[in-house]
Amino acid sequence: MGLTLYQRDDCHLCDLALAVLAQARAPEFDSVFIDDDEVLEEKYGQRVPVLRDAAGRELEWPFDAARLAAWLLPHR
Repeated sequence: MGLTLYQRDDCHLCDLALAVLAQARAPEFDSVFIDDDEVLEEKYGQRVPVLRDAAGRELEWPFDAARLAAWLLPHR
């Protein structure tokens, strides 16, 4: 499936996103911390947390379990 969650260290919104992912029983995903990566900082700096799939689709915060489940439908 190839899901990646872009996040930061010590990010309250990222913690909330992780809770939603758990609540929705999302498939396994990789966590990528954008701290100290200039390219990722430029792309995601003010947008984290962002969930991205292998096709390049992105789901930006805020999202709840229902929105996440709908976004994941093409993957299931």
